Amino acid sequence: MPYSVNLWGRAWGKAPGETRGRAPGETRGRAKAWGKARRRDRGQVAIEYLGFLPVLIAVGMAVVQLGLVAYTAQQAGTAARAGARSASLQESAQGACAAAVSSWLADGTDCPPSYGGEEVTVTATVGIPSIVPGCDFGDATRTATMPLDH
Repeated sequence: MPYSVNLWGRAWGKAPGETRGRAPGETRGRAKAWGKARRRDRGQVAIEYLGFLPVLIAVGMAVVQLGLVAYTAQQAGTAARAGARSASLQESAQGACAAAVSSWLADGTDCPPSYGGEEVTVTATVGIPSIVPGCDFGDATRTATMPLDH
């Protein structure tokens, strides 16, 4: 058999020399017109991509900024717990807070202890970094309380 058969038993391809009703080399009229249209539209995709590129960059920056906000909030919680643990042992809460956060966040960290009765409460405030120049996202604040160790 000079041509193959697909799964449903229909002919796949053409036999050698078979033109299926057209003269050799003849193409359909639409195929020629579509080929010209495709050649004219070739640069359109590049222009559309360039127009959409700022939107993609803005979405990417928003995702990175949201990740920074979440990471800073997590670091503030870690700093508050470390500061409260240190203050409960009568040590420096500020030093423990700064040591508990990432080095690039340590400069904007503040952890004042508040003693009351038999416990100490430390509120850690960590500045949220911004990847957008001129935008201020404020601070992430977390509180932790520990009993005093006598």
